[in-house]
Amino acid sequence: MDNQPIALITGATSGIGEATARILAKNHNLILCGRREERLAKLAEELETSVTTLSFDVRERKAVFESIESLPSEWKEIDVLVNNAGNAHGLDLINEGNPDDWDAMMDINVKGLLYVSKAIIPGMVARKRGHIVNISSLAGLEVYPKGNVYCASKHAVDALTKGMRLDLNAHGIKVTSVNPGLVETEFSEVRFKGDKEKAKSVYQGFTPLTAHDVAETIEFVLSRPDHVLIGDVLMLAKAQASSTIVNKNSQ
Repeated sequence: MDNQPIALITGATSGIGEATARILAKNHNLILCGRREERLAKLAEELETSVTTLSFDVRERKAVFESIESLPSEWKEIDVLVNNAGNAHGLDLINEGNPDDWDAMMDINVKGLLYVSKAIIPGMVARKRGHIVNISSLAGLEVYPKGNVYCASKHAVDALTKGMRLDLNAHGIKVTSVNPGLVETEFSEVRFKGDKEKAKSVYQGFTPLTAHDVAETIEFVLSRPDHVLIGDVLMLAKAQASSTIVNKNSQ
């Protein structure tokens, strides 16, 4: 293991997390986290850098703390935390929403982010350095019909990012929020409970962002000089003007 900075990425088994791992592998040692051990192992084999993996569900507080605490001493000085794990379940009117979906979104998007951050921030504070990148969403800045609880969870991420930035400023720790609009990943497939056709229709008629686009932005944010902090980034496909306005005749 060389002296490159160490980056821990949650939700690294697919989408933005996987793309971020592939890009940061150029100049970081990586701790890849996710629930799907086989995908983590496969990705680790493909990357040309030092990699270790942790398999846990961010919703499980005990598992989060035990997994991160189990890291060997040479992996404990984490320089970069990419809080990427997140999900959307359902697209329902508030009066028709499924409480199980609500729990999943709040537990993963909000509490999971808090658990992982809590496990890592004290070390950053002790070392007086670090960079936290929270992957939020356009939904953390706007609210759209039937997006109620998902939007609420991402608004919470926006507030937590701002709170972290205030509280950690005195310790020299950077905190960034990256807020993508429509990105073609497994996101919609999860939201629509595995309905591939319905998920595919979300991205038809225009060119959406890719996971690689978002990963490149994360790399840019992390590569700024030490005195520069990119606080908040809003990323949209050219065809998207807001959560509800997308030019689907732009291809």
